[in-house]
This record gives sequence, C-alpha cells and structure tokens, in this order.
Amino acid sequence: MPKEKKKLPKISVIIPSFNEADGIAKVVMQIKAVVKKLDKHHEIIVIDDGSTDDTAKHAKQAGAIVIQHPYNIGNGAAVKTGIRNAHGSILVTIDGDGQHNPEDITKLVKKIGAYDMVVGSRNRQSDTAAHRDIANLVFNTLATYISGRKIEDLTSGFRAVKANVARQFVYLLPNKFSYPSTITLSVVRAGYSLGYESIQFSKRSGTSKSKIKPLQDGLRFLMIILKIAVFYAPLKIFAPLSLIIFLLGVGYGLFRIFVIQAPYGQTSALLISTSVLTFLVGLVSEQIAQLRFDRSESNNSFNDNP
Repeated sequence: MPKEKKKLPKISVIIPSFNEADGIAKVVMQIKAVVKKLDKHHEIIVIDDGSTDDTAKHAKQAGAIVIQHPYNIGNGAAVKTGIRNAHGSILVTIDGDGQHNPEDITKLVKKIGAYDMVVGSRNRQSDTAAHRDIANLVFNTLATYISGRKIEDLTSGFRAVKANVARQFVYLLPNKFSYPSTITLSVVRAGYSLGYESIQFSKRSGTSKSKIKPLQDGLRFLMIILKIAVFYAPLKIFAPLSLIIFLLGVGYGLFRIFVIQAPYGQTSALLISTSVLTFLVGLVSEQIAQLRFDRSESNNSFNDNP
C-alpha cells in the first residue's frame, strides 16, 4: 500500500537561539506542551545561530527541528532562516531565553485570521529595565507617526504571523536585532492588519544574557525606522524636513531685514530653494514607492493564482 502522505503543520514555532544551552530544552518542551493542543502536526524549529555551547544538542534532544548556522550571523538572520524553512501556515517567533510565557502562544494564534500579524506587547507588569522602557516609548512614538497606526510594541520578538505575509518581507529584514521593527512597519505600510496582545515578559532564565547592545543597537533601530519610512512613506520624512528648512530660510531672511537692517541674503534664498528641492525629492520618492508597491501586489496576486 502507498505510504500515507505526511500532513503539513498548521503552526510552525521559530526559536532563534545563541548560546542558550542552559534553558533551551525547557523552553522547547514548554512550547511543545502548549502548541500540540492547537495543532497536533505542529513543528518547533530552533535556529542555532553559531552557538559555542550545546544549544543544538539540547534542543534536538527536547524534540525540536534544529537548523545550525556555521557562525553567528544575527538574531534577524536566524528568524529569516526559520521563515524560509517553516512549513506551517501560521508562524510564531519566540525567544529561546525564557522571557516569554509559552502559554501566551495560544492568545496570539487565536487572533490570526482577523489579523495578519499579532504581536505580544509588553505590559506594565513585565520585568524590563527602565532604560529599555524609555527607548521603546521613543521608538513606538516615532513608528506610530510613520505608519499612521498605533504601535504598542515595536521591538517585541514574540509574535504570530501568516506565513504568506512574513515571506513577502524576508528580503527586507536585517540580520541583527531590529528585524521586529522592520516587519512591523512593513506589514502596516503594506496594508495588512496588525493586532496586539498584552503579555507579561519575565527575566531571562538561567545564565542567559541579553545580546543587545543598547547604544549600538538603539542607533540601528532608529536607522531601520528611518529606512522603512523612506522606503514606504517618503513624504512622512521629506515634507516636515522641507517645511523646517523653508521656515529657517524665511525666518533668517526676515531677521536680516528687520533686526540687523541688511539685505535678505543669499543664505536665506539657498535655504528656501533647498526646501523646495527637498519636497520635490520626497514627492518623486513617494511615486516610486507607490509604483514598487503596485508591482509587488501584482506579482503576489499572480503567484497566488493556480
């Protein structure tokens, strides 16, 4: 008799890990206990991002599918590897350091359908450092302005997303820790629905330490937000910048005329001209972004057809 075709999983859990040997087995087993209630054909994928300890060994013993990077590429690169290799129609990304409660996976997955992506948003009971809370507030505020939608937690790596949506943006995701920022803004600007679920983050388990460098990765987060803004909504950046330059030019010119009794001056004229050029660059960039988006939508529609 022919072999029965193996049923594909509905849910794929992606766990990027780097030197998490002390706690990865516990995390995998806890996730397995939760996800098997949602999908008995689920898969748990641990991406060992060049660990120098026994992370891969312990994850495999706990029952996870393990994919190993030959060296440390980055948290975002590990997530991209997971997305490319996952078979489920719903992808869940969760850290391997024990910060996230696997029980919350159920809350995220149940919202998929109404939403294309659901993010676990850190609530006030979460055990997080004050400087990170302040940084997240700044990033969330800036991202809200850029996207035109309330962004509650831009940097949370705990999320569920439709696989077909996630794969559209894999090429945009950076290799480091700013991948959550990129996929969040990409999803919103592309017109997909984004939901949030309030959850509590815990301290890292065991001896696990954060791999994020606050200053270096903070600047990288900021650059990623600006890059996505220019990529998807250029006028959100260029229009205010143009207005500021224009007001500086007019203000400086009026100051010269009425305060120091001097001619309007070349500097004022240059600033006003620069403001006009800046706005025109933003306008052209906006049209290019729209053309790119229309082409992307056309390609996706074509690929979805049988």
